[in-house]
Amino acid sequence: MALAFAARSAALINARPGELPAALAGFGLFFCLFTGYFMLRPIRESMGIQGGVDNLQWLFTATFFAMLLAVPLFAWLNSHVARIHYIDWVYGFFCLNLLLFAGLFFVLDDSIWLARVFYVWISVYNLFVVSVAWSLMADVFDAPQARRLFAFIAAGASVGGLVGPAMSALLVGVSGSFGLMLLAALLLAAAVALKHYLMAWRDVQGAGRPGAEPAESPRRPVAGNPFSGLTRVLGSRYLLGIAAFVLLLTTASTFLYFEQARLVAELFPERAEQVRVFGAIDFVVQAGALLSQLFITGRVAQRLGVRVLLSAVPALVCLGFIGLALAPSFAVLAAVMIVRRVGEYAFVRPGREMLFAPLDAESKYKAKNFIDTVVYRGGDALSGWAKSLLDSLGQGAALVALVGAACAAIWGIVGWFLGTRADRLENQRTRVGSN
Repeated sequence: MALAFAARSAALINARPGELPAALAGFGLFFCLFTGYFMLRPIRESMGIQGGVDNLQWLFTATFFAMLLAVPLFAWLNSHVARIHYIDWVYGFFCLNLLLFAGLFFVLDDSIWLARVFYVWISVYNLFVVSVAWSLMADVFDAPQARRLFAFIAAGASVGGLVGPAMSALLVGVSGSFGLMLLAALLLAAAVALKHYLMAWRDVQGAGRPGAEPAESPRRPVAGNPFSGLTRVLGSRYLLGIAAFVLLLTTASTFLYFEQARLVAELFPERAEQVRVFGAIDFVVQAGALLSQLFITGRVAQRLGVRVLLSAVPALVCLGFIGLALAPSFAVLAAVMIVRRVGEYAFVRPGREMLFAPLDAESKYKAKNFIDTVVYRGGDALSGWAKSLLDSLGQGAALVALVGAACAAIWGIVGWFLGTRADRLENQRTRVGSN
């Protein structure tokens, strides 16, 4: 009976024999990470407004410089600690940070500078813990497994994104920021336990993996130096293409984010109202992303390829920006924001991670980490100042929307070409394996 249920469950998520436990562990790991983060995200958004909407570009710039300092340090750690223990160190460090902030908010809840520091810190925290988690998934699963399982694993993030805002709304009045941060630290510790299971499964699964080399052993540090992520990206047209894709993604996202912050500040002046609005948007986004991940993403990846995953959402965002230019209201903005975020979680993020699955460990950990952190936050900072410059021209939201539409169109073209290359490589491997 249990075996039959396991077989049906595996078939439902497109897993092969023996893959179901690892897929569930990956799902659980992302559930823990995103439940913790989305409990704190509404607090972050309200603190960004508390620090002044006109100062958001400064917070984005501060986040970028924090990334510039953090990335070489974590890359150095990656070069000196065995890959199997790297996440323990990274997540352990962020657990201690959460406990420190819990104590500070217990004492200094109304401090505007603490709000700003927390806003910058959690932006760094989120990108690092998620980037490292996807590095782990690209390490544990090979390219064919990634195509079949990454959508289901990403669904763990969406379930966490549903549970997190609900817990934030329910608990913030009882435990305050202090209690939410303690709970987020516990969830991060649970993610570490799931990571240990996944690496143990990889040892068994990867023992007979074709092309496995001793240099790629997870019991060794990743090769390279603290700056090899940058040099790796600069030396590869493929990785440069992914970096360009991420820059364009952040530009579209930042334009929408700034407009959302401006309109929410105008329409909902109270902090509690802002937390509820942001929590409601997060809930709708995660519900839509979950349904897409469970029933659409994997089928699209297998039947239409990664290129559709990476280009369909930019096309929709481009149309959404055009709609904003014609009708710049909060209702239209919220709809475009939801489409963009659902699409990113359900299509763009899994598709982007599939691009890394066939690569070596240095690309999966260092180059990927550089793109996911420095390039991502650099794009945030640059597009934040670009948005301020466009606002200063006095042409209103229409000009911002038209520039956003142009960026989204180029984003879709880059995604199409990257996905086409990934699909071509996968087809070549399939033909070689069948001979």
